[in-house]
Amino acid sequence: MVQHLKENEFNSEVVNFDGISIVDFWAEWCGPCKMIGPIYEEVAGELSNAKFTKVNVDECPNLAGKYRVASIPTIMVFKNGEPVDTLVGFMPKPQLKAAVEKHL
Repeated sequence: MVQHLKENEFNSEVVNFDGISIVDFWAEWCGPCKMIGPIYEEVAGELSNAKFTKVNVDECPNLAGKYRVASIPTIMVFKNGEPVDTLVGFMPKPQLKAAVEKHL
């Protein structure tokens, strides 16, 4: 299951999380975000050993700025609260899944 986060939840759910956390920075108006959304949900359902979250950049501009999200969709992989990988733009399911699995 993918959890939608607000700015005040990000630290407790991602930064203070002990393990792998995947964050999809997206926006409602973004075409590629809408395309990758269902793929992201599928991968989240298949990989139970990571936490999958989404952050709407329009609702959380401070987080987008803090993590230098310049283009969306941007998917960031966090390990024990630290960003370890950044994926930008649309990608097919096998590519997204492989990019996440290499950190598990």
